[in-house]
Amino acid sequence: MSENSKYVTYGSCGCGSCGASKEITGCRFSLSPMSDKYIDIILGALGKVDTSKVWKETDKLSTIYRGKRIHVLDAVKGLFIHSYDENVHTTLEATLSKGCPGDTDADSFLAEDDVLVNEESIKDIHFKTTCKISLYPMGVSNYMGYIAKVVNHAIDMGIYVRSAHYVTILEGDIHELFHFFNEAAEYCNKELSHYIMQITLSVNSPTAE
Repeated sequence: MSENSKYVTYGSCGCGSCGASKEITGCRFSLSPMSDKYIDIILGALGKVDTSKVWKETDKLSTIYRGKRIHVLDAVKGLFIHSYDENVHTTLEATLSKGCPGDTDADSFLAEDDVLVNEESIKDIHFKTTCKISLYPMGVSNYMGYIAKVVNHAIDMGIYVRSAHYVTILEGDIHELFHFFNEAAEYCNKELSHYIMQITLSVNSPTAE
């Protein structure tokens, strides 16, 4: 401990008291194409996605989109679909979150309308995607009930594959998966003050299982 150290403080509020007053959802993600042309693929996808309805920032580690839930997911979906190449194994690691006590109203953009600006350019692009997802309901004691509700919805949609250690495995068309993410996040928004959803998407993996 140094006298010159500048320690952070997030206040005394816990879950149930979001640090942001606005309805902000954030998604931080990293796109990883297993190709020598990874720079072109990543920058190409970032350039094609319409981010006019989200706040965005890219650094050396990842990219973050912040704004309305539907527009954040629309932008992430657009980016992943624009990055798709049937000959390239690609993954996307994403953390979706809303309601954090440490959040702020800064660095966000909340579009007034609900028109999805990326959907028209990607709606006819379909490919099979494997996914693992972990939901973390924060600040509640009966958290497993919320997780079960979300997993059961995946079962109802026909995209559930199996439960594994610490994750649930899903598989389906990329549009089906993002439809599930949006509905799962909408449920969490209504039922939880703070949640975190960890998502991994994978296409064209050389691994059989």
